[in-house]
Amino acid sequence: MTPSIAHLSLPFFDAAHRDIGQRLPAWAAAQDVDERDDRAACRDWVRRLGSDGWLKYCVAAEHGGALPQLDSRALVVLRETLAFYSPLADFAFAMQGLGSGAISLGGTPAQQAAYLPAVARGDKIAAFALSEPQAGSDVAAMQTIAACAEGAGAGGQRDSKAAHWRLNGTKTWISNGGLADFYCVFAKTEPQAGSRGVTAFIVDKGAPGLDDSAHIHVMAPHPLATLKLTDCAVAGDAPLGDVNGGFKLAMQTLDIFRASVAGAALGMARRALAEAIDYARQRQMFGQTLADFQLTQAKLGEMAALIDAGALLTYRAAWMRDTQHGSMKERSVAAAMAKMTATENAQRVIDMALQMHGGRGVEVGAKVESLYRDIRSLRIYEGATEVQQLIIGKAVLQ
Repeated sequence: MTPSIAHLSLPFFDAAHRDIGQRLPAWAAAQDVDERDDRAACRDWVRRLGSDGWLKYCVAAEHGGALPQLDSRALVVLRETLAFYSPLADFAFAMQGLGSGAISLGGTPAQQAAYLPAVARGDKIAAFALSEPQAGSDVAAMQTIAACAEGAGAGGQRDSKAAHWRLNGTKTWISNGGLADFYCVFAKTEPQAGSRGVTAFIVDKGAPGLDDSAHIHVMAPHPLATLKLTDCAVAGDAPLGDVNGGFKLAMQTLDIFRASVAGAALGMARRALAEAIDYARQRQMFGQTLADFQLTQAKLGEMAALIDAGALLTYRAAWMRDTQHGSMKERSVAAAMAKMTATENAQRVIDMALQMHGGRGVEVGAKVESLYRDIRSLRIYEGATEVQQLIIGKAVLQ
């Protein structure tokens, strides 16, 4: 089962994106990864994606990447294709980009050299540690604190005189938690300053005071964990970007990858539609196939239209980001529309595909059954649907 690449002829894409779309399906279809153990599978996927050059699209060319800079359209094409075959492969790829994105955007040359080439090779597994038990959508409510020692200032500039920082707090729902070689951790350096008092830090696995052993089990298995930071000591040069500039850095990182979440949803929806078409053509009912019924044809038509609606918004958002078309606000609104529409529509498409399969659709092991579980989290992470609605709503009121 191979996804169509006809959409890559749209003017949103160029030769580099069409090259990915032409090469990746055959590679993805040829992989045989045992996904019964999600953590072992993710390690395997990172190794394969790295050794065969696909992780090079997670970093810029100067750090061993494939393209001059992080390219939102490339991320969309990659995630859409990987998710068609394996949502866990998509997860493994996406987290390499998201987990290292803050280093790409705000890291010093030394930090970038130490981490980004290893991410592109698959030698280091990355993680993005932003959420907390009481700070999911409300990022500014985070309670993790970073205190500096011996000369580290909080005046908005990186201070190389800091001997070290100590982090205390809890991060949860952290993708690649317990698996990652390093975490980009966001903490309050000025607790009373809200979003203006957040700083990003690189915390390596094994850092004193870091406990990432509390695994979280979810309905579509993939590596998640809660991180506990207890006087976790990191070096004075661990901050990413300016001290107290972490909130902006986090939002910029999420902004790059938000359209790619929509891309992953498209891949899952396209696979569900392909499974539904294949099943409808074969399933015999009342002397004809399921596909012969007009009700089936109408459902398949609705599914195709829902996918294309999300796809066009997704490709537009990625193109706007890459070409810097429109204002920053307009690009953020376009990404919010794409993420909201593609994930919500994918949920509907997959639900209809499962319904079309009848009892077979809910059997464990059926592709539509696993897609039904896989798609659900995409409507929540990297900005829940309701958050995207607020972003769009505020913009239209202005």
